[in-house]
Amino acid sequence: MTWFNTLKNTLFFAFLLLFSCAKGQKQSQKTVLPQRVTVTVAMKNNENAVVGANQTGKYLPLLQGKKVAVVANPTSVIFNKKGYTHLVDSLVANKVNVVKVFAPEHGFRGTADAGEHVKDGVDQKTGIPIMSLYGKNRKPSAESLQGINVVVFDIQDVGVRFYTYISTLHYVMEACAEQHIPVIILDRPNPNGFYVDGPVLEPAHTSFVGMDPIPLVHGMTIGEYGKMLNGEHWLKGGIQCNLTVITCKNYNRKESYHLPIKPSPNLPNDKAINLYPSLGLFEGTNVNAGRGTHQQFQRYGASFLNHDVYSFTYTPEPNDGAKHPKEEGKVCYGKDLSKTPQLAKVDLKWLVDAYHNCTDKTKFFIKGFTIHAGTEKLQQQIEQGMSAEAIAKTWKGDLDHFKTIRAKYLLYPDF
Repeated sequence: MTWFNTLKNTLFFAFLLLFSCAKGQKQSQKTVLPQRVTVTVAMKNNENAVVGANQTGKYLPLLQGKKVAVVANPTSVIFNKKGYTHLVDSLVANKVNVVKVFAPEHGFRGTADAGEHVKDGVDQKTGIPIMSLYGKNRKPSAESLQGINVVVFDIQDVGVRFYTYISTLHYVMEACAEQHIPVIILDRPNPNGFYVDGPVLEPAHTSFVGMDPIPLVHGMTIGEYGKMLNGEHWLKGGIQCNLTVITCKNYNRKESYHLPIKPSPNLPNDKAINLYPSLGLFEGTNVNAGRGTHQQFQRYGASFLNHDVYSFTYTPEPNDGAKHPKEEGKVCYGKDLSKTPQLAKVDLKWLVDAYHNCTDKTKFFIKGFTIHAGTEKLQQQIEQGMSAEAIAKTWKGDLDHFKTIRAKYLLYPDF
């Protein structure tokens, strides 16, 4: 029986060894889990957020028996199990008397280029007249508001000062205040709402790409921004608008927010939206920021950047949203940023790097840079050789002041 006992002991120890290895392997796997969970939490999306437009019970009663105008574009939708329905189609189906649509930059159906004038017209689907707010008129005239009882504003913003939808809101609220017409904002999450950064606009450089004294990234929803326009008396003459905000449900600005519909032709995905505050400053230069490609605001380059420094190349060509992109048909040397980790700041390093590696610095900045930056200081600082980090430190005092103002108008917990 000695051989049997020997065999039995051998099998027993072999079993213990296998069990120990298996247990160790499981424990090893468990040590990896916290890291994966952390990454998932960091990238967690506002999956349970309910936009204002979806809460029809809160605003339909406010529209009954009234002549309604709607400020809308392709993002103005009510989400449902099948996808979504456009707000205007929903209002018409609910017997709301929509008498006019006001269209912002890019138009009601969203096909116009950035900066391209949008024409008045008629919506083919509903027959409702469309009046452009991005052509000869950027503010609704008293005549265009005649007979209207209430204006509904529902546009997805991205939380960046030079993204012109907040300028449209400013003018709509101002015009309605002058005509004593109430405004209802159907709020939506801000995909860049988890930070505040960038230079604050100086009043001397006010334009349609920056109308109010706010940082480049303001960290507010468009409903919160409307409350601030009222509360700070930033509308013309300090006038205030009769404003109602239909707030989002379950919105957490600490979390990412995925936009199921691109907010404009040249912001095609979450990466472009996240990089837009940083790369949008290239709009004030002769450097191409991806327009004329399928990676808008996810790359930058120009034919006059140093070929020895930049190995990444691409050639901008006309496409939807960019009929004539900068550097059209030219080989651009620059950087591909499509794999860049999510930013929580305005990062100037690419702008500064491009300037210092420009073969002819007289070609770099153009007239529009100051209105995009909101200050003359930024161009001067770059030309003087200041680093991106040193420049960012100069914003702190203005940012702290703005954050104090901003806090008064927040409708959702801050980050």
